[in-house]
Amino acid sequence: MIYLDSAATTFQKPPAVAAAMGRALDTMSSPGRGGHPAAMLAADTAFACRSELAELFGLKNPENVVFTLNATHALNLAIKTLVPLGGRAVISGYEHNAVTRPLRALEAQISVAESPLFSAADAVRAFAENITPETHAVICTHVSNVFGFILPVEEIAALCRRRGVPLVIDASQAAGVLPLDIGALGAAFAAMPGHKGLYGPQGTGVLLCGEGGPPVRTLLEGGTGSVSLQQEMPEFLPDRLEAGTHNMPGIAGLLEGIRYVREQGMEAICRRERELTLLLAEGLRTVSGLRVHALPGLRQQTGVLSVVPEKGDVERLGQQLAERGIAVRTGLHCAPLAHRSAGTLETGTVRLSVSAFNTRREIYETLAVFQELMA
Repeated sequence: MIYLDSAATTFQKPPAVAAAMGRALDTMSSPGRGGHPAAMLAADTAFACRSELAELFGLKNPENVVFTLNATHALNLAIKTLVPLGGRAVISGYEHNAVTRPLRALEAQISVAESPLFSAADAVRAFAENITPETHAVICTHVSNVFGFILPVEEIAALCRRRGVPLVIDASQAAGVLPLDIGALGAAFAAMPGHKGLYGPQGTGVLLCGEGGPPVRTLLEGGTGSVSLQQEMPEFLPDRLEAGTHNMPGIAGLLEGIRYVREQGMEAICRRERELTLLLAEGLRTVSGLRVHALPGLRQQTGVLSVVPEKGDVERLGQQLAERGIAVRTGLHCAPLAHRSAGTLETGTVRLSVSAFNTRREIYETLAVFQELMA
């Protein structure tokens, strides 16, 4: 199988990830639940993972790194902390349902900072026009999960700082690929999954809490292994948000995924992904009957791109690719707002996304299959 669906999950993992998960099952219990070796090893592993994440993303205190089930869980924590029932939020025109559905559940008044695909300047201008003194929070994806569009989070963060509005960054497609310094940006929160660019297992996620931010609203209450006599959740992080038993095999695997990213270097991973995606985009442009959503040189874009056949539908094309051993994703990708912004809401797209484990040979083989199918 040629796997080109890493925007959903990086299927190919460093071997150390699975090995660490197996060791965790054999040697670890739960952190904070005893002073015996199995509990202490779990606590040490969890702290090591927090520390690696804090260093990677510009947090001084590892305790501001909270483990979650996934990025959706993390985004719900951030959004429901900052936006009250019926409150006001400004979002980009490229947000995932993990952002829009929690806001809808809050009956929030949502202002969409609409901008054309791949236009960073227009995105900044749209945010500037939509943020008002009544805005409770700004939520912005760093990279579109459909088109790989890199939104200008640095400029948007500066705008939020000047206007005193908290910023939530959805780093689902950026973490492990693009640099992100939460401390320098002054963001209130950043959310990310463990199973994409950090090369960890599914069922892991992270909420990064900015220094000096507001008390985070809980979604779950329960045991933490700390202040057990108190019947309210602890005020301090990460215990306040980590009720119940930790996913130690997942955290151990995530730690090894993060170490792989740091060893390889984010710049090197990003460069490799862009080289492969550029090769893919240039080849797909030579295929007749195919519309490719990518700018020359992949300006403002990572290792994710979408295509639409001029005849036929994306689901049929995706199925034909799957039958030939090429894994892609079709449809609306849980991001109808992004498709509305790009003009692909009625058709959806075929999305192709690479990882550090893809090869040039796989790209050439994929292009040959597209030529065959579209002939």
